[in-house]
Amino acid sequence: MNLFNRHTSPVDSKPVDGDNLVFVSPATLIALRTAGEGLSLKASRIAARQSGNYLSRFKGRGMEFDESRLYQPGDDVRTLDWRVTARTGKPHTKLFREERERAVLTWVDMRPTMFFATRGAFKSVIAARTAALIAWCANQQGDRLGSLVFNADSHHELRPKRGKSAVLQLLQHLSSASHWQSRHNEQEPDANNALARLRRVAKPGSLIFLISDFRNLGPQAESHLAQLSRHNDVVLFHIHDPLEQALPQRGQYRVTWGQRSSIFSSSSAAQQKHRQQFEQHRQQLQQLCRFPGIYYLSCATNADVLQCLQQGLRRR
Repeated sequence: MNLFNRHTSPVDSKPVDGDNLVFVSPATLIALRTAGEGLSLKASRIAARQSGNYLSRFKGRGMEFDESRLYQPGDDVRTLDWRVTARTGKPHTKLFREERERAVLTWVDMRPTMFFATRGAFKSVIAARTAALIAWCANQQGDRLGSLVFNADSHHELRPKRGKSAVLQLLQHLSSASHWQSRHNEQEPDANNALARLRRVAKPGSLIFLISDFRNLGPQAESHLAQLSRHNDVVLFHIHDPLEQALPQRGQYRVTWGQRSSIFSSSSAAQQKHRQQFEQHRQQLQQLCRFPGIYYLSCATNADVLQCLQQGLRRR
């Protein structure tokens, strides 16, 4: 039985800090402003000089060339200056002045598999909170904010623009999308269409956050991600439920989704197979980081979203 596709009510039903664990409201996402503005994309190690508002740990392509210097361990291989390297016989790295602003894009998955949790909040709620925190951070740093919020039936595309109005527009879409709609297609739609749309929206030098459980990515997903990472920095923010990582102790359990329910048995063999499937899925996502410019972060449904972002953004 594939539990990843079931839409259950969370075991923990008590709201946290006035929030709902099944859906979010615009007021809840607006309340994340202070926390979001406290996030930072600044790097602890700088390999470029800056003319803008901040230095990013993510090196996009939307930057102005400044000069070349000898390659140092830890430099981004995408910035190697091949002409100077060939002329001198020693590897050189290009240094850039960053633009005063860039586009920060959030790609938010609200397909049926995101309406699931056994502990903490629905994955859809975690996704909405994550996107809201990133949006407030981008607004604070003067970046242009864009987004693509999609589910099984529709896509809501917000072109990158600056200002608080861009954030509020996104929060409204996130709030609406976080409410389960019974009309959603339950035939496990893949995300290829949404990734293809994102490729048309993303301009070189963008910082892109893909917020999803990454179920059913589709056969062309790797190609889309490879193309996106050529001129942008891409963060895979993987949201998962503890039950997806490990089944409970041996016994029989009832799973509900909507008005329906089912009984499943947890045996030692099932637990091992289930754990292997999850690890394989996570390794596949981490393997995508072999492309320069793709980074992997993860967050459980019962974890602190802000803490996950803070810890993840502090390291490459």
